[in-house]
Amino acid sequence: MLVFGYDGFPVILFPTSTGRYYECKDNGLVDSVSHLINSGKIKIYCPDSISTESWLNYSIPPGDRVKAHLSYESLLLYDVIEFAKHETGMQKVCLAGCDLGGYYAANTAFKHPELVRFVISMSGILNIKQYIWGYYDENCYFNNPPDYLPNLYDEWYLERFRKMGIFIGAGGLDTYSEQSRNISSILHSKGVNNWLDVQPGGRHDWELWKSLFPKYLELVN
Repeated sequence: MLVFGYDGFPVILFPTSTGRYYECKDNGLVDSVSHLINSGKIKIYCPDSISTESWLNYSIPPGDRVKAHLSYESLLLYDVIEFAKHETGMQKVCLAGCDLGGYYAANTAFKHPELVRFVISMSGILNIKQYIWGYYDENCYFNNPPDYLPNLYDEWYLERFRKMGIFIGAGGLDTYSEQSRNISSILHSKGVNNWLDVQPGGRHDWELWKSLFPKYLELVN
């Protein structure tokens, strides 16, 4: 994991589907918010990903891919998030990511809203069915937001969603923009405000994400 900054609100920033912990730095996403890092408004944590051992590991059965993801989620909850909270003295964090990183941010936030104050999903791959090839079990259901969110009526979760800043960014030419629109619509149907921000000419690429990321983090406090 790479860490940027000396103080401020903790932002856990996930890489894309095949990216590593240094990807967001190498592609300029961290630099796009350097003014917020240098001023002590935010502190960014870039953890590694195991997507090539979980969702993208087509050498193992789909059920095992989901189990590998759950192991990663456990590490995020008990090591990465807790470490960021301890180091910054904050009670909650911001989760952010692009592509599959947007899924990690959103899914973790929706499952554990007591830990999250803000969530930023940019061009998020928010439906994991493409990775499980028709296989489906309880673990798949509870890790696929477009499936479990429509059936969520528990006010404990919904009250926390309503206190969360939810930013859903996408490009109009983005392959996954419809998934972003769908999640935004489901949340609105539950009375959960969120900012769906679809840029008309935007594509599924770093230039779009570098333009969106500072805009959202300016609102983190």
